[in-house]
Amino acid sequence: MTHSPLAALGADLPVLAAPMAGGPTTPALVVAAAGAGGLGFLPGGYRTAEALAGQIAEVRSAGVGFGVNLFAPNPVPVDAEAYRRYARAVAPDARAHGIDVLATGVVEDDDQWHEKVHLLLSDPVPVVSFTFGIPQAAVVAALRAAGSLVVQTVTSPAEARLAAEAGVDALAVQASAAGGHSGTLTPERTPQSVPLPELVGRVRDSVSLPLVAAGGVSTPRAVAEALHAGAGAVMAGTALLLADEAGTSRPHRAALTDPAREGTVVTRAFTGRPARALRNGFTERHSAAAPLGYPALHHLTSPMRKAATAAGDPELINLWAGTGYREAAAEPAGQILRRLAAEL
Repeated sequence: MTHSPLAALGADLPVLAAPMAGGPTTPALVVAAAGAGGLGFLPGGYRTAEALAGQIAEVRSAGVGFGVNLFAPNPVPVDAEAYRRYARAVAPDARAHGIDVLATGVVEDDDQWHEKVHLLLSDPVPVVSFTFGIPQAAVVAALRAAGSLVVQTVTSPAEARLAAEAGVDALAVQASAAGGHSGTLTPERTPQSVPLPELVGRVRDSVSLPLVAAGGVSTPRAVAEALHAGAGAVMAGTALLLADEAGTSRPHRAALTDPAREGTVVTRAFTGRPARALRNGFTERHSAAAPLGYPALHHLTSPMRKAATAAGDPELINLWAGTGYREAAAEPAGQILRRLAAEL
């Protein structure tokens, strides 16, 4: 990883473990990534600052390098009438698991942004990465002064230039093939479908920062192509969903290996932001009508998704997955990451 400052953190395997919020990324997965010579990222999204602090302490006790990812504020307030209309549309699905979505109002929050930034400034970690938005330059500078390497997720050359202006150390270049949420700064527009090597090349021509490539790196060949295009490392997410150390739910694991599942779709149906998931009943029924509105739609559907997960019902769950999900294997995370680096 000669092109990446991550080498200074002792990550000599250029295949990193992406932060997968909502359960799949566990402290054990982050520790396993480091054990394989790579680096893992704890997802700070959807958990309290206190819970994140507990996970940081758990990984730190293993004595390994690691990163923390935060959702940077880039709110997309939902239109009140569109929200009510959508709540009525999804109400029958939620009712099937005893959830009344019509009883709750709109929730627009910032995912405890200030508390989490304060945590990372008072208890610095080796790497901090951001997605959804670019933090203010003062926040970036403060984290760097605290000794953290700062990485920004971008999905285009234009976003890469904005991130460079904010003073970050490196970029995570995310292609549209990625599973879960797109890191796009403009969620009202679904990012173009550009192959990862091509996107890396475009960003490399726009800025001089070190690059980590993400989105569709599910095979050794894909990893080699991304590095050849100019990335110093890649970040794997979907490839690790079935890892022994992953916290991926039982119905999500089963869906990933179900031969009857027909591909993935980019949808706003679950959260009001574009995200790639396996097709299921919910995406088929609601993708077309889902309004833009994050985090309001996330909070609207979250209780239903949790209830469906507990009941083992995959048709109402956000089955986040990238286009290469068929390559995911149930084995130790370290083995997966090392295999992805096999052609380097």
